[in-house]
Amino acid sequence: MTSSFQSCLAYLYLSFLSFIIIPKTFAWDWGPVDTTEGFVSLPLDQSHYHIQRPYDVPEDQRYSFINGVHKCWVYSTDKPHTRTSQTKPRTEIAIQGYGYSSGVWQFEGYGYVPNGTSGVCIMQVFGASPPHATTLMIRVYNGSLMYYKGPVLVPNIYDRWFRLNVIHNVDAAKVRVYVDGHLKLVAEGRGGNSHAFKCGVYAQNDDSLCMESRWKGIKVLRKCD
Repeated sequence: MTSSFQSCLAYLYLSFLSFIIIPKTFAWDWGPVDTTEGFVSLPLDQSHYHIQRPYDVPEDQRYSFINGVHKCWVYSTDKPHTRTSQTKPRTEIAIQGYGYSSGVWQFEGYGYVPNGTSGVCIMQVFGASPPHATTLMIRVYNGSLMYYKGPVLVPNIYDRWFRLNVIHNVDAAKVRVYVDGHLKLVAEGRGGNSHAFKCGVYAQNDDSLCMESRWKGIKVLRKCD
């Protein structure tokens, strides 16, 4: 076997490996999967969440829950959720009672983002090691669903329901994001010893005047031991 032929085979082999190995932060889409297999769905009612909203307006002016659909909206001119906060405006469903520091946890929810909402976080895994405050943010910019400010997970997300599953393996320091059962992202964790899920709207950079998202079928799941 000639050296040139061997080099050609080596090149083809390495090219093949680069195709089948999942990148560190992006993952090839192998098709829809059941992300909840092996997980236990935990009880979730109104006692397991509270609404973070601009501190100077009543809850019903920024949040509604009708026929099983949570609707959250906020304006770029709104106040933060507390008088002392230096963060931007938000109306978020903050899961309580299911904070975690280890193990494998999963958020599932059906989300809807109306056309025009932009520059906003619609779901987050709160908690990380400083200087970070979050392990994950799912944001919307001009109709694209994104991991923070990139990469793009889904390019056209407006005006349709989609299923979002986020799996956080604390011990392995990995986060996986699925949209409609398709794996869209594998990202590194960001440390921290206290985590919780939130969804809704939380203004980020270049935020639109009005931001809105709707949610239904929200679940918190934990990996079976």
